[in-house]
Amino acid sequence: MADPADIRGWQRLAGDVTTSGRIEEGDVARLAALGVKQVVNLALDSHPDALADEGAKLAAAGIGYTHIPVPFDAPDEGHFAAFRAALGEAARPVHVHCIMNWRVSAFFYRLNRDVLGMPEEDARALMVQQWEPDRSDKPECAVWAEFIAPRAD
Repeated sequence: MADPADIRGWQRLAGDVTTSGRIEEGDVARLAALGVKQVVNLALDSHPDALADEGAKLAAAGIGYTHIPVPFDAPDEGHFAAFRAALGEAARPVHVHCIMNWRVSAFFYRLNRDVLGMPEEDARALMVQQWEPDRSDKPECAVWAEFIAPRAD
């Protein structure tokens, strides 16, 4: 089965890692047909575009589910640590999504750059296919610009 490019913000990062924005009811079967074994959701389940009972619907299709609700106005290091742990434990192939693929792309940018050692320009090239939080004049993006900024560890 070909990648479902009509799912909002669909992106394949690797042979066993895909990302997107929100998934809809019909997408559960499509993810199963792609062989997805685990879904990680970074969106709030209270969002109007969230798939109701997502975990149960995925379980019915034989897909594991991890929910890490990341408030759009308050991503933090705890969320990033939970994301890293979820990816480390996830059966593959894994699909990671939120509502617009903005949270997800920012999280993978940091993971690729800071943890996996991907060159910054390569990690950024993947992120900017979805958005550029540090190059936006929208006030709600300021917290994301800070979230993706290099850490002085």
